[in-house]
Amino acid sequence: MRDPYEVLGVSKNDSDDTIKNAYRELAKKYHPDKYVDNPLSDLAGEKMKEINEAYDAIMDERRSGKKSGSSGGGYSAYQNPQFSQIRMHIQNNNLEVAQKMLDEISINERDAEWYYLNGSVQYKRGWYDNAYTNFATAYKMNPSNPEYRAALNNINSQRSGYNPYRSGGNMQGCTMCDICQGLICLNCLCDTCGGC
Repeated sequence: MRDPYEVLGVSKNDSDDTIKNAYRELAKKYHPDKYVDNPLSDLAGEKMKEINEAYDAIMDERRSGKKSGSSGGGYSAYQNPQFSQIRMHIQNNNLEVAQKMLDEISINERDAEWYYLNGSVQYKRGWYDNAYTNFATAYKMNPSNPEYRAALNNINSQRSGYNPYRSGGNMQGCTMCDICQGLICLNCLCDTCGGC
């Protein structure tokens, strides 16, 4: 199947309303009812089928991008085909393989999806500053993608409470001061019970 955006004559950055309007215009132009008893009727039917499939593919892609935690939400099957494999590696915590695949993609092909996936790898590694930079770039390149927006919002909320002494997010809310206080209390307890 051809790129559905190309079929409808729209861009990936266009709004849902723009895509719907483009679809309606093409549907009016190629609707089979306009070609009854016309030698072009078969061609119009085929064109209308292609238009319907393209519109459905775009809307399905956009809907799946709005579902949190969806396995492939937000990426386009019409972009670099490696992206779906990279997503699977990230989901399975094969971060080295995912990073290697991302690094092998040439700079010219690094679109919003590339930055989002690279940010996902950085995030899972606990490298929040790098993840933030990548998510922000993905969102800037494609602000209409709900998955990119959600990732950026999530990392922003975590960065507002970000503590460089926290280890990979496992010690949520625990700072160096909390650790020192805990050691002081432990020391007092040991002194009270006759030493350890």
